[in-house]
Amino acid sequence: MSSRPPKARPERFLAALALTVICIISLGNVVVRYATDASFAFTEEFSVFLLVVVTFAGAAAAARDNQHIRIELIEHHVPRSLLPALYLLQWAAGIAVLGAATWYGYTFAMEEYEWDSLSPGLGLPNWIYVAWLPILTLAIMIRSTQSLIDRLKGRSPDSGDHHDA
Repeated sequence: MSSRPPKARPERFLAALALTVICIISLGNVVVRYATDASFAFTEEFSVFLLVVVTFAGAAAAARDNQHIRIELIEHHVPRSLLPALYLLQWAAGIAVLGAATWYGYTFAMEEYEWDSLSPGLGLPNWIYVAWLPILTLAIMIRSTQSLIDRLKGRSPDSGDHHDA
């Protein structure tokens, strides 16, 4: 076992915290519903929001460790000399998509703030929920860039798995 601390610690902590809160409020809702035939109104709205946080925070941690699901067929069949260019192409495609998600997420969050939109369930400001999208997509972009640097320097866990074509 490695003595080094895990990479993407803030994202891992955030994902674990969000998942813990989902479990606690869902369990609490089940107990209350069983005991009183009523349920907490906030559980669904918070659970959906926290599930999105878990997804994006987990995606950032996975990006840092280069563990995203991807098609590696091309990586395994190109000469080693072309791998850096392929890594850059993969990174650029991901950054383009995440950059668009960050921009539109930021725009959407600002509109929700300016329009004072409220959530349908609890009437909380929607921007509180939506603001996490650009923050966490930016985190994924940063972690993807860190992973790219590691791969280009040969420090990635999968750097030795490729064969020359």
